[in-house]
Amino acid sequence: MIQIPNLLTFLRLGLIPLIVLVIWADWHGVAFALFVMAVVTDFLDGFLARRWGQQSSIGQVLDPIADKVLAAVVILLLTSEQIITGWHVVPAMVILAREVLVSGLREYLAGLAVALPVTMLAKGKTVLQFLALGLLILAPALTQGAQAAYFTGYALLWVAAAITAFTGYAYVRAGLVHVTNGSAR
Repeated sequence: MIQIPNLLTFLRLGLIPLIVLVIWADWHGVAFALFVMAVVTDFLDGFLARRWGQQSSIGQVLDPIADKVLAAVVILLLTSEQIITGWHVVPAMVILAREVLVSGLREYLAGLAVALPVTMLAKGKTVLQFLALGLLILAPALTQGAQAAYFTGYALLWVAAAITAFTGYAYVRAGLVHVTNGSAR
């Protein structure tokens, strides 16, 4: 039987195509509600897994993948919809590049039976990323406060990118120790 925390992770993955479709339909308010639901499942799946003692190997693999896919798809979608434009594409690409690099490093290190645990700073980065992306999804639906939502969303995107770069560097530095000290095959 599948555990509720894993069901929540699968729900998050299932919400991603719906978010894409409703943004394409220009229903940004609905997309924002779906995005918030996806973000809440991210919090709940980990919380419930720890609380109920239902941590699983599949959950440990799928949860960060679901987070990265959600962020990457929304970043690419907002860029293609020209909500993230100009210089604001820079932090978006920093976030995407870091996610791919760290995921690849984690995959490589898993083959060496070396874990690369998530830091609290990286969790904070994810929160800022999701706040930024949520505001940028919502901004086109607002009649009042749209400029403030765009400004805050872009500012948080830049802050998240700076933290992303820092945590990415820290993960690569920690991972390279295992590659250079003879742990690599």
